[in-house]
Amino acid sequence: MNYTTLPNTNIKISKVCLGTMTFGEQNTESDAHAQLDYAIANGINFIDTAEMYPIAARQATLGLTEKYIGSWLKQSGKREELVIATKIAGPNRGMEYIRKPLDFSKKSIHEAVNNSLKNLQTDYIDLYQMHWPERVMNMFGQRGISKIDEQWQDNFFEVLTVYDGLIKEGKIKHIGVSNENAYGVMKFLSESEKHQLPRIVTIQNPYSLLNRLYEVGLSEIGLRENVGLLAYSPLAFSFLTGKHLNGIQPTSRLGLFPQFTRYSSANCHKATTLYQELAQAHGLTLTQMALAFVHQQSFVTATIIGATTMAQLRENIAAFDVVLSPELMAEINKIQALYPDPAP
Repeated sequence: MNYTTLPNTNIKISKVCLGTMTFGEQNTESDAHAQLDYAIANGINFIDTAEMYPIAARQATLGLTEKYIGSWLKQSGKREELVIATKIAGPNRGMEYIRKPLDFSKKSIHEAVNNSLKNLQTDYIDLYQMHWPERVMNMFGQRGISKIDEQWQDNFFEVLTVYDGLIKEGKIKHIGVSNENAYGVMKFLSESEKHQLPRIVTIQNPYSLLNRLYEVGLSEIGLRENVGLLAYSPLAFSFLTGKHLNGIQPTSRLGLFPQFTRYSSANCHKATTLYQELAQAHGLTLTQMALAFVHQQSFVTATIIGATTMAQLRENIAAFDVVLSPELMAEINKIQALYPDPAP
């Protein structure tokens, strides 16, 4: 296992992060504990979750993912060995059952942090992230933006001030953003510098062979400002395993939750077919090539993997031993030029 540090901190993390959004929906509590046991035994010390998990989100299962992690932490006694990241849910996604008001006000942030601490059975959160912005913007599959959200009021300073208080209380250590764009990242950075407030250390955004939009704008910010990418969906909801090329598997995430169409467009299918042929020509599985591609990018701090079976988890972790040649990377870029970012 390769390790690095969260940017601008002394916190050591594995370059592979275990994503947990299936815990409580597709995975039982015993499944979750088995995955955590295996991941930690294989060198992973970085765990990512969220208050709204599991996915697909629904009121009946709200918080189960954090609770399963919490019961494992209590049982294993390994809290001090791990780096735990979680997220506060934002508005505009139709999930008002999570909390009222569902925003980034002081009341909401404190309530969300306290709920996560209780669920996780811990006294502190290493990395606390905003799951998506309060303002309506181009995220979760939307391309471009033609107008701004005029209902939203700039509150970057106020949000950072709340996090400053929580850090001083010892409830969280560092903060990050997720599903954010260049505007939001730079506003957070400028406000923190101007007012000596906590600085975001990570951006958790999608990044894969089917979505390389992070490379436009955000990658330069990340490299110049030392803000790391936590790359989620590196296998594009399992589409980049190749198993859906002959039809969506009914028991898979895409089969169980057909509302998630982000990774299953016609161009995703065409691009994935070419990527699979390329991987096979180089003696690799598509999973190996897809994960190794993300892992090798200089702006990626950690790659978030998830699995519903132990076999998938073993395959995913093993894929990070693969190193892609410059020649193979060049061939990947040719396919990207043909089908640029089909899953924004």
